[in-house]
Amino acid sequence: MPILEIFSQGEEIVTGQTLDTNAAWLSEQAVQLGFTVARHTAVGDKLGDLVELLKEIAERADCCLCTGGLGPTSDDLTAEAVAEAFGLPLEFDEIAYRQIQSYFSNRKRPMPETNRKQALLPQGSIRLDNDWGTAPGFAVPAGRCWFAFMPGVPSEMRHIFLERVKPLLNERFILNPSRLVTIKTLGIGESDIQQRLGEVKMPERVQLGFRAGVDEVQTKLLFPADYPEKDMTALTADMTARLGDFVFGIDGLNEETGNLAAAVDKLMRAAGKTLAVIETASQGLLAAKCLGYAWLHSAAYEQSLSALGERLGVAVEMSDLAKTGELLAKALQNQNPADFVLIQLYDGSPAQFQNKDQTIILYNTLLNRESFQQNRHNLGGPAGRKQNQAALLGLDLLRRHLQNRKI
Repeated sequence: MPILEIFSQGEEIVTGQTLDTNAAWLSEQAVQLGFTVARHTAVGDKLGDLVELLKEIAERADCCLCTGGLGPTSDDLTAEAVAEAFGLPLEFDEIAYRQIQSYFSNRKRPMPETNRKQALLPQGSIRLDNDWGTAPGFAVPAGRCWFAFMPGVPSEMRHIFLERVKPLLNERFILNPSRLVTIKTLGIGESDIQQRLGEVKMPERVQLGFRAGVDEVQTKLLFPADYPEKDMTALTADMTARLGDFVFGIDGLNEETGNLAAAVDKLMRAAGKTLAVIETASQGLLAAKCLGYAWLHSAAYEQSLSALGERLGVAVEMSDLAKTGELLAKALQNQNPADFVLIQLYDGSPAQFQNKDQTIILYNTLLNRESFQQNRHNLGGPAGRKQNQAALLGLDLLRRHLQNRKI
C-alpha cells in the first residue's frame, strides 16, 4: 500500500493552543482509502523547519496531506516553504484571486490587501478551489511524493479534501481500501471489553483497536481489502455476541449506525412510538440529543423534585426514589398521550452534582401501556460528565427496551 504522511503546520498546534483534529480525521480517511499512514508531524511557523521537513517527506513518502499555513498573515508560510524547498517560484493565480474577492463581496465586506498573498501559488501546482473560505489549497509533486496542501480551518479542510483532493488521490494511486468495522458500546469500559474479547483468536491480517469517547466506546476491526466477507461477518458477530447488550450499533458492514440517539431514532421510527420525558440530572441534554426527531412528543427539565411531584399530583419520597419514579411515570402517563414516558431522578445534593469527586445515584424509569422498567446507576466525575452520562443512560434504557435487551 502507498505510504502517506500527515503534516500539520502552525505554532498553535505545536504549543498545544489548538488540538490537531485535522490529523486524526485525515488519517481515518487515508486508511479507509487504502494508504498506510506512517507518520504525523507538526511544525511551527519557522520557514527553515518547514523547508527541511518538506524535503524529508518528499524522499520517504508516496503522498503527504498537509494542513495550515495558507492564511493571509505573515506567519502563514506554507506556499513560501514549498517554493523554496522544491525550487518552484510563487506565481500569481488570477482565478484564485477572483475567488477570494468574490468571497468578500458576497459577504458585503471589503477585501484587505493582505489577502492577495493567498493567490500566490507554487509554479506548476494544481489549484484546489476553496468554496468555503478564502484560502485556496494546492497540490504539487516533489521527489517521490505527491503533496496536497489544505487550509487548517477544519470545516474548510474537510470540504476541500472530500471534493477536491480525494478524487485526485483515486486517480493518481492504485488503492485497495481496507474495511473498517466499528462495534459501538455504552456502559462498558475498554478494560472490560478487552477481558470479554480475550479468548477471541484474532487473525493475523486483522488489526484490533479501541477508542473511548465521551458518548461511546468503539471496538475497531480493520480488515484488508481482500478479506473474505463471510469471515469478516463471522468475526464481527462473535465479538458482538461477547459484548452482549452493551452493543448499540455496528458501522462498516451493511449500514452506518451513527450515535446512540440516531440508533434510538431508527428503532422508534420502526416501532411507530412516541416519547414524553422529564429530565433532572441531564438538565435538558437528553432532549437536545434528540433534537428534530418527530417521536419526541414532549420534554421538560425539572430542577425541583417537590415541584415536579406537585405538578403531577404525587407525594415525593426522597427515601425511596425508585418508588417515586414509578409513581411519577404513571402520573405522567395519565396526562400524556405519548406511548412511552421516561422519568429521570437522582439522589444527591447540588453540591454533590458539582463535585467531581462525589457521586450521585441516577434512577431512570420507563413506562408504556404494557410494561414498566427501571434501572439505577452511580455517576461520578465533573458535573458535565454526570449530565452527559445521565442523558445517554436514559436513551440507552429506551434502546434496550426496544431491542428486547437486558435492562
